[in-house]
Amino acid sequence: MALSQPMAFALDKPQHDWLKKTKVVFVPGPMDAVLEEVASGVLERFEALGHTVQEKPTDDTDILLTTAHFGVPLNWRKSLVLTGRIRFKLKRMPTVYTMLHVRPAELQALLDHLDAALKKEPIDPADFQFDGLAPHAYEVLIEQGLRGGPILALERVVQAQAKGLHILLVVGEDSPEEVYHFDLVGAYPRSYASDPWFYDDIVLRTVTTVSTHEVTDHEVVGEHIPYDFWRSLDTPEAMRVAALEFGKRNFFTDMIKINELVQVPAVESSVASQYSEGCYATWEPKLDALIATITGSARPVDKDNITEDELAILTGVRPGGIGAFVRNVEKKRNDSPSSEAVEMMEMDAALPRISLDSDWQVEDQVPVVRSKLHGHRGISSYNPTFVEYVSLDQPYFHYLVSCATEAQANAVRRAFAKSEALQNPDDPRLAVFTILPGHGLVIVEKWVAGKKPFQLLWEYMDAGHVVVASHVPQGLIHYEPDADGRMVLVEDWRIV
Repeated sequence: MALSQPMAFALDKPQHDWLKKTKVVFVPGPMDAVLEEVASGVLERFEALGHTVQEKPTDDTDILLTTAHFGVPLNWRKSLVLTGRIRFKLKRMPTVYTMLHVRPAELQALLDHLDAALKKEPIDPADFQFDGLAPHAYEVLIEQGLRGGPILALERVVQAQAKGLHILLVVGEDSPEEVYHFDLVGAYPRSYASDPWFYDDIVLRTVTTVSTHEVTDHEVVGEHIPYDFWRSLDTPEAMRVAALEFGKRNFFTDMIKINELVQVPAVESSVASQYSEGCYATWEPKLDALIATITGSARPVDKDNITEDELAILTGVRPGGIGAFVRNVEKKRNDSPSSEAVEMMEMDAALPRISLDSDWQVEDQVPVVRSKLHGHRGISSYNPTFVEYVSLDQPYFHYLVSCATEAQANAVRRAFAKSEALQNPDDPRLAVFTILPGHGLVIVEKWVAGKKPFQLLWEYMDAGHVVVASHVPQGLIHYEPDADGRMVLVEDWRIV
């Protein structure tokens, strides 16, 4: 598998207008000349851009920058992610970025090995054995590799060995040539040393990450919904059916369970035990609320085969957008909703509400969007007669944000607010989607008489009106028409 050739970034890349000034501390681990060069350049640019480089961590430190050996498992007791708060006696844990240096030939050899291993029939688990990983880590690596290619499998190996989620993988022989930026959801954009703003780019990517915050502080409101009323609704069963339908189409990827990658005693107190892959929600007029899947960070959730206990009821967004308002149902387990709950609720705030015709037997107005699907997938092409693409604002393609954050919720809201098909309910296009670079997609459907929630979406997938792909773009994209008038994905820089 060949690495793509780097392309210099434009010097006037748009930046987010909500970035904050940060405080960073360098806590060096194993070092070599390349890591020393990169660390020096990054810290210099932090200060030059108005950030503060501290001598030691304090309770207001935002970033801990450290180093580790590539390919060598880090003892969990030395992991800043797992032990940093106790080690430095902090009330809150800063975001840890771990830098590792790999030579180009070594990286290429590993990617080629994984590429060949993923193409074997049958796949041999022995090809996915790496030092320091759990005995069954090969299952995760194979699933991730089949989903996102050798680079994603490699990313999970590096994260597991370094005992960290945010990785700066420095590639170069005797000096840096490029830096991969790895994160939880599997993003892998790059900064190139050929770009004169190389270190600025690294700094801005890290600052973007810590300048936003999670919006998962949900609040339960109102009285419990009577269980008999809940059971009388069609929506819970429709959600179960939709789960099965998307499962047939392999839309949702397997949940990542940390202890299947690496087994350390401190992990559960430092990071979530597992991370869910996607979520979905649909509007229930009888509750004037959104029925959504629950979060997978607390316990495993099979998004392909949910029960009523994997559903939550969202009625609004808390002031400041810090979380969602949630209603509970009596006699049912009531877990917290998906981390994208605010994202899904806030989308409606920028869009019209509509009146349904009498066949729906719904008196009150409803949001123009009926159902919403968020997944860690891409869309390689679509039929513009039936489907509309709406773009995130440009800074989100240059400086990526991640799940559960205020930044992503705002990005999604602003993108769908631009939709002609949604702002004009009479527009014949019934599905609208956006791409979240490095993350996945959000696709929604309008109300269509005679169809169950999400039915339009899976039928559009089957008809080829929207083609879901495993590859998730990592940066700038647009869609261009082909000879048949379909819109086909074009990446303005492509990482394979």
